[in-house]
Amino acid sequence: MLNSATAKAVIDHALFMGADFAELFVEHHQNSSVQLVSGEVDKVNSGIDFGIGIRLFFGHKILYGYTNSSDEQELKRVTALLAAKDQRDQIAQAGALNLNKFQDHHPCMQALSQSANLDAKIAFLRKADAAARKESDKIVQYMGSVLQREQRVEIFNSEGLHTHDTRHYTRFAGNAVAQEGNEQATGFEAPGALTGWELNEQLDAEALGQQVARQALVKLNADACPSGEMPVVIGNGFGGVIFHEACGHLLETTSVAKQASVFHDQMGEVIANPVVSAVDDGTLDNKWGSINIDDEGMETRKTQLIKDGVLTNFMADKMGALKTGFERTGSGRRESYKYAPASRMRNTFIEAGNSSLEDMVSSIERGVYAKKMGGGSVQPGTGEFNFAVQEAYLIENGKISKPLKTATLISTGPKVLKEISMIGADLDFAAGMCGSVSGSVPTTVGQAALKVDKITVGGGN
Repeated sequence: MLNSATAKAVIDHALFMGADFAELFVEHHQNSSVQLVSGEVDKVNSGIDFGIGIRLFFGHKILYGYTNSSDEQELKRVTALLAAKDQRDQIAQAGALNLNKFQDHHPCMQALSQSANLDAKIAFLRKADAAARKESDKIVQYMGSVLQREQRVEIFNSEGLHTHDTRHYTRFAGNAVAQEGNEQATGFEAPGALTGWELNEQLDAEALGQQVARQALVKLNADACPSGEMPVVIGNGFGGVIFHEACGHLLETTSVAKQASVFHDQMGEVIANPVVSAVDDGTLDNKWGSINIDDEGMETRKTQLIKDGVLTNFMADKMGALKTGFERTGSGRRESYKYAPASRMRNTFIEAGNSSLEDMVSSIERGVYAKKMGGGSVQPGTGEFNFAVQEAYLIENGKISKPLKTATLISTGPKVLKEISMIGADLDFAAGMCGSVSGSVPTTVGQAALKVDKITVGGGN
């Protein structure tokens, strides 16, 4: 996408102005989305974006800018503007650029650049819509969408790195609304993967529609949730959003380097119940949060964050490693060329244990089964969180009983890690988008079902 000679000339110019390190991030991004409402096409969007991000290091100071031009003089102009206030005598020499080709571990058979497959996508969405409405005449609305993206990146830096990668993303979303009288309830699912349109062959449109409809119907006439501190069983898959938000961000050098994480000085210490082992792994085949290389050009890897309750590693990008001394983990990520990279999660999950869901439920006299988690909010630095439960049930006398209308889980990441006492064997994953200082990136959350001995539950009508 960018001529190597041009890239080398721009990097040399940056070092001539005194930068310790210079990097060019070149991106070509194609996207396509279609949305249906009430069985009819509501929106069809598509577009192509191209740009080049320029990053300079002056010590621990990061300077960043971008342009939509690949012209050498324009790239040098942006570089000069960035370095203007920090310019000094040259102290670093650029290495010769050597193309490094990494293996593609996430094959794509039906790329967006080959075909948008709009007719097939619309047919898939209509099938899901019909299946949702067939569940009950109380389903009054169904909204479905398909997003497909193709992101090509090329990275050059002053250490001699030249590499490239192509990422293919496809994601479905279904949202059903059930209504009876003045009461309404919703259901939602959004599976996605690092793959092309062939993902539709792995998903059942009717099953997706039925699933979101049933979620909505279950909550429609459910009872109010009890409030107070009690044991809770959190379901597998998207239940891992709590670890991601309340703990995962605290293990990124983005917060660790600023000592904005409660875990910044606890490496090697017990921070969780011994049953807890947690991982951030960018290598899982075709998972939504996987990558071949990160956005700094480093091959991705598996990073063991917690092992048997002990903090064993942080997620580190290049600058995070410079500031903290921890080894880079292939975790430097960014939304696009408009953002400088930062340490970010990929596929982050609590590893499976050997308990069963039945064992967890039977150990609770009175509590809540949070089968499906929803969204929430987290206080940066402390990990204080407030998460809604999308589908919840009361546990009474060791058995799952009636469905609950609303439930909220309230605690802190550090506290909840120590309250986890049982973890199941039913590890599963769910796709999501994670926002932070380097924009919004695809991430996967995951866990097996697990039991939290004590957590504050907020109920309501």
